[in-house]
Amino acid sequence: MSELSIVMYHYVRDLRRSRYPEIKGLDVALFREQLAYFKKHYRVISAYDLMDAVEDESPLPPRALMLTFDDGYVDHFAEVFPLLHREKLPGCFFPPARAVEENLVLDVNKIHFVLASVEDKDVLVDYIYRALDEARTEYQLQPNEFYWNKCGVEGRYDPPAVMFVKRTLQRDLPLQLRRDITNRLFTRFVSSDEASFSKELYMSLDQLSCLQSSGMYVGSHGFNHYWLDAIPQQEQEVEIDQSLKFLERVGSSSERWIMCFPYGGYNESLLSVLEARNCTVGLTTEQGMVDLANDNPLAMSRLDTNDLPKAANSEPNEWTKRAIRA
Repeated sequence: MSELSIVMYHYVRDLRRSRYPEIKGLDVALFREQLAYFKKHYRVISAYDLMDAVEDESPLPPRALMLTFDDGYVDHFAEVFPLLHREKLPGCFFPPARAVEENLVLDVNKIHFVLASVEDKDVLVDYIYRALDEARTEYQLQPNEFYWNKCGVEGRYDPPAVMFVKRTLQRDLPLQLRRDITNRLFTRFVSSDEASFSKELYMSLDQLSCLQSSGMYVGSHGFNHYWLDAIPQQEQEVEIDQSLKFLERVGSSSERWIMCFPYGGYNESLLSVLEARNCTVGLTTEQGMVDLANDNPLAMSRLDTNDLPKAANSEPNEWTKRAIRA
């Protein structure tokens, strides 16, 4: 079969007992139910099955599905791994190398936890407006209304105020300014001890090595977790090379490997960098199933966990029906 469903996860935790119940995550009870749904309607394959299919045209089973977990959260070791091990299911994990090695918190995660800590998101919008006012001359910024009109749009899962915070601080402001604002917000609303927070948030090298040696797969998610389509090719090469050295330290092969693009960002120059380094598979955040016979293996689509049912006895939805028909 050439059709494949790849499911994408981020936070998976016991949200009711979490210090941050407002974090945009999947409750572990629903994850357990979704695994039961997958076992009923799909055949869960490993990263190695997929790489064999790409390299050697080895057939995949009907209704093939692969589980992917982005950003290397400790939830994946504490909550996901035991369930996968118990159900004898393989999973693929993609940690941000620098955050793990240097006990840093990714800017994107700082933003997540700021949003989870502040109930009234307009407070954050006003804070960013004031920061823009202070920095307008130095950075030659546009009026605040310009950034609201550009960034404060309705998202797939987020209201305009949340999208404004995410887009201004993740991409649309100058790099140093958005880092400064993000750090100030994180210190004020979340924690002043970034290293300790990082150790609580991400898996350690030992935990990642345990996953790899236990039959799971650990792949590349970049080194700095940059938007890789927003940096020049020379920097792309450095990012990928550093991430491959990290994979070697974890015990995962850098000769035959999978790349998961941070934020889903990629371009032609990045794909050429991956080809030159024997990358077998690239994973995007574009919604859809994969047609192995026709799709670029370095730009495979994925489904979000929210695209599929989270109850064991749910009727197949449209994505599952498509997999059944394939």
